[in-house]
Amino acid sequence: MEFRDLKFTPTDYIVIAIVILLVLIGLAAIYSSTYHIDDNSPLKSNFSKQTIWIIVGLILMVGIMFLNPKYIQMFSYTIYGISIMLLLLTYLFPGSAGVHRWITIGSMQFQPSEFAKIGVLLALAKYLSEEKRNLGRLKDISISFLIVLIPFLIIARQPDLGTSLVFIGLILPVLYWAGLPTYLLFAILAPVLSLMSAFNFYTFFVAMIVLIVIFYIFQRGMKFFLFNMLLNIGVGLITPIIWGKLHQYQRHRILTFLGIELDTYGTGYQVIQSKVAVGSGGFWGKGFLDGTQTQLRFLPAQHTDFIFSVIGEEFGFIGIFLLLIMFYILLLRGIYIATKAKSQFSSLLSIGATTIIGIHVIINVGMTVGIMPVTGIPLPLISYGGSSIISMLLLIGMIINTSVRRYKY
Repeated sequence: MEFRDLKFTPTDYIVIAIVILLVLIGLAAIYSSTYHIDDNSPLKSNFSKQTIWIIVGLILMVGIMFLNPKYIQMFSYTIYGISIMLLLLTYLFPGSAGVHRWITIGSMQFQPSEFAKIGVLLALAKYLSEEKRNLGRLKDISISFLIVLIPFLIIARQPDLGTSLVFIGLILPVLYWAGLPTYLLFAILAPVLSLMSAFNFYTFFVAMIVLIVIFYIFQRGMKFFLFNMLLNIGVGLITPIIWGKLHQYQRHRILTFLGIELDTYGTGYQVIQSKVAVGSGGFWGKGFLDGTQTQLRFLPAQHTDFIFSVIGEEFGFIGIFLLLIMFYILLLRGIYIATKAKSQFSSLLSIGATTIIGIHVIINVGMTVGIMPVTGIPLPLISYGGSSIISMLLLIGMIINTSVRRYKY
């Protein structure tokens, strides 16, 4: 395709400007949060390494922006296969305390699970954009879930439950965008409601009444109604039994992960210090390099998973408000681009990339302020990490690629 056929809009340039601004904010926060601990060598500092990764990521983002989508679609399954192989390769490298998340080559490390998100998205978009797909058929839905399930299980065993949950969050929005009927979407989500309500008789009873009413409204036939009701009742009955057979430490880990119990010496400590940092920033913040929680190192992982709290402490409410506005514009634009794209494949890429970024923002900000479990999810374009920043910039490149070719089938 000739470059002159590309249709950039003023909003595309705004999105690019927001992306650049976000990575610059991330660099400033990383510099501040590692100011007193970084290596004296400029090339070994976290700030310098992140700068290099950002440059590499921006170059790749621009390359993806101008790449013809037919080549992306052509190699989608190949990229998916490579991402699965890389995930399996992590088990060949020595891990720490049984954790296998990284591939190490010399002094370099990268996290295959970050790039697996792109591989899964590409495979899903290619599979669901084929003309013969019918999401009213169990076979097509099952294969779509299988595409996600394989990397999910591998990553969960690394173990990296936080990253694996991103794959679960990706599948339903992409399926719905591809044409999954609403009644099937609800049927897939209903067992989650049954599981959550199963620990109290009255909440479970109310949940079953709600399901009966909704499944009746869908009017999909008696077989569909009975199958789903029996499935949800079964989930509700078996959940307390399984919970009762777990060891006490297993229950504690699950409750701590869900934020129901607080481990004040582990993840709970991080959340407490994070909330203190964000709250102490006030409206205007304490100023760059002047955050006490940040500079005195009270907060673990402050340049990675909890970098949002650094911004909150040093730039206050106004700083995090502007940051969230930029993310909001970026996500809103991604959804809009998906609605306007004529190509089904490109439209699914855009909505999938937007979903992945959105999940990261919601979970990371939520765990930072204590309303979501601590899962080790980085803040897109902000948190320290080469694998994360490069994968996020590649996703941005796919969104803009869809925008500039929105009128092409």
